[in-house]
Amino acid sequence: MTGTMRLHKLLARAGVASLRESERLIAEGRVTVNGATAQAVGASASEDDEIMVDGVLVGRHSVKRHVMLHKPVGVVSTANDERDRLTVTSLVRAEERLYPVGRLDQDSEGLMLLTNDGELAERVMHPRYGVHKEYLVEVAGFVTDADMARLRNGVVLEDGPSRPISARLVERAGRRSRLVVVLGEGRKRQVRRTMEALGYTVQRLLRVALGPLQLGELAPGASRNLTPSEISALRAAAGLPAEKSHQ
Repeated sequence: MTGTMRLHKLLARAGVASLRESERLIAEGRVTVNGATAQAVGASASEDDEIMVDGVLVGRHSVKRHVMLHKPVGVVSTANDERDRLTVTSLVRAEERLYPVGRLDQDSEGLMLLTNDGELAERVMHPRYGVHKEYLVEVAGFVTDADMARLRNGVVLEDGPSRPISARLVERAGRRSRLVVVLGEGRKRQVRRTMEALGYTVQRLLRVALGPLQLGELAPGASRNLTPSEISALRAAAGLPAEKSHQ
């Protein structure tokens, strides 16, 4: 008989989801332990218990899977959607239960990571571990040097200041400007709200990098497994030791 631990940590260790997502699954009553619905997020369980999520048995030693997806515009960044909209998980064929790491809003596109590695997912999402996110941003209007300075120095939003790791102007042409913005956090619609606070409307928002991962030429809607070297680099960026990859 193995010792007990918090149920949400067991789910994350088994690769079901991140710690935060596992807490949500428990809160929604979607997790059972030995046939009984888990009653609270703080519940404990053992690896010897029969744990199920949505009626599917949780494997004790799940093979880790890491998939890069180019999320198209119009697709939502969730595993399930109550309004039956197209989700990122529906675009990836996988026998394993994969979950998106973080989010891109429905009107944005670009690199998303889907995985069943809960520990890695949690670290990639948490600003404390410094896995940066890089965006190509196209806005309507001529972005001035003064506004670029304001952007770099930080813009105050309703949920606190938004200060990018870096921001550089790529192009000013006609009635639009293109920028590259790197963030160390991922608050809801942060780039869009920041640019709106400066008086600009975002016309296109493309995430081109997540830590060491690069979107490259991956087409919208297409996906691929991460290479072993990409997994190692991402784990290193998140402060985790190297681990043998199984694809």
